[in-house]
Amino acid sequence: MDLPLLNACLNFISATLLVCGFLAIKKKNKDLHKKFMIAAFCTSALFLASYLYYHFTAGHLLFQGQGTVKTIYFIILIPHIILAMVMLPMILMTFFFIFRGQVISHKKIARWTFPIWLYVSVTGVVLYIYMYQMYPQHLKKVDKKPTPIEESVAQ
Repeated sequence: MDLPLLNACLNFISATLLVCGFLAIKKKNKDLHKKFMIAAFCTSALFLASYLYYHFTAGHLLFQGQGTVKTIYFIILIPHIILAMVMLPMILMTFFFIFRGQVISHKKIARWTFPIWLYVSVTGVVLYIYMYQMYPQHLKKVDKKPTPIEESVAQ
């Protein structure tokens, strides 16, 4: 099974569900909003499980593009990684607040959670396309995560 493709599809579905949930709440349809957001949460959870499984079993991939290709890759990748780490606790807090009936707190954090979650989902798809479709020749599989010294030598 092509897990990177599955992961990209799960990210795309999550992004789509997030936008649908956003549009539903803008139209004051709380029930539909809740359904879309729970579906986005479940899809993102499936993505995370699949992503972790893939990276624990497939080894580590180095993107070895050069010049502009590499610059664009890192411009997308670095904020993607940072925001992905921040996003999970924010999502959990957003859900926690609404399930506890703390609507004001939910709205305050959701204003930040939504765009971060959407950005990470969309850039996940973009990174898949960039790495696996546009520039697969720049991927190098290594059996272990390289040390910073090994990574700098490879560059």
